[in-house]
Amino acid sequence: MLADTTLLYQPNIRIAGNISSGTLWDVLNALAQIRLTNEDLVLEVMTEGGDADIARRIALEISLFIRDSGRAAYFIGKTIVYSAGMTIMGAFPAPNRFATKDTTFLVHERRITKSVNFDGPMRAMIQIAKEQVSLLETAHRLEWEGFEDLAKGSLIDAETLYERAKENYYLSSDEARELGLIARLL
Repeated sequence: MLADTTLLYQPNIRIAGNISSGTLWDVLNALAQIRLTNEDLVLEVMTEGGDADIARRIALEISLFIRDSGRAAYFIGKTIVYSAGMTIMGAFPAPNRFATKDTTFLVHERRITKSVNFDGPMRAMIQIAKEQVSLLETAHRLEWEGFEDLAKGSLIDAETLYERAKENYYLSSDEARELGLIARLL
């Protein structure tokens, strides 16, 4: 286990701000550098959220690092960890998740904004409607998998987390610790 001072002040990856394609490239580049060393991964996150699919990709890369490197990976939440940040947090084992006292977490249902224009033959419009339903069902499945990852190793199950997320579930750092979503406060 790394010292608290290392976790707090010497992360080797930082995410601050909206999760976007630029964030993904920053994380991929930093992970490539970390793989060249013997260092554990220490990720500091402060985010208002962002692109859910990019967060899933970042979580995948972290999971692969943990699986293939044989090294530890630590998550440190600071100030706010909202939405897509929680997806990333779910890639870390619950005992390796930490936060500062001021951190607020937000878990909510995945959101989509999309307009579908029906203009053409009925059969083609039915196909478009089926494709959109398939898109929503896939998004729901991915969302559920994210809740399972986040809940794994904690004292709250994915179903309860999902039910609370339906109404924008804000958690203080103390509540996150009490539920085992983070190991402790730094």
